[in-house]
Amino acid sequence: MMQKFKSPAVAAAVGILLSVAVGVAMAVRLLGPMMNRPDASQKNPVTPELKERGWDFWTIEIDNLSNELKEERGRLRKQADLLEQRAARLAADEKELNKVRTEVDALRKEIGGKLIEISADEAKNLKTLANTYTPLTPRASVAIIRELEDGFAVKILSLMKTEVVSAIFEEMSKTAGPDGASLAKRAALLSEKIRLLKVTKPLP
Repeated sequence: MMQKFKSPAVAAAVGILLSVAVGVAMAVRLLGPMMNRPDASQKNPVTPELKERGWDFWTIEIDNLSNELKEERGRLRKQADLLEQRAARLAADEKELNKVRTEVDALRKEIGGKLIEISADEAKNLKTLANTYTPLTPRASVAIIRELEDGFAVKILSLMKTEVVSAIFEEMSKTAGPDGASLAKRAALLSEKIRLLKVTKPLP
């Protein structure tokens, strides 16, 4: 047996086997930790949702793209909310504007109904009647005005002197109407209509 180990061929074979054994042992020691290290592709496991869409892998680029898409979706959602708020404000402003426009139209109609207009054609005859009523006593003038329509009475009173009209209104405040109340309320109404009187052409 010892003679076989003394053979050069056997000694060389044994040396080769020992070298291979030592190399394998060192390789196992060095590669063991690397073999046990988790796969880098498992850091971001693929979700079931992505698997359903055909994704069976995940990379850093895909992760960044996913984050960018999420941020863009959030930004678009905020813009949509702002647009909805702006549309709501515009609708409220339009509603308020329509309300104001309706009120203005109603006020214009109301003022138009109160306006009394003296045309150039009737100005001369009205002036003649005003001069006729002016010398009368306030009581007599009130008796006549009680029988006149408001618009016609306003036209005549507007052509009288201020002191004459004041005396007539004073007498109306003392005179009782058909309902027993004084004519003061009608005097106030006539006064307001005189204020709103419109003359289409300057009187001579």
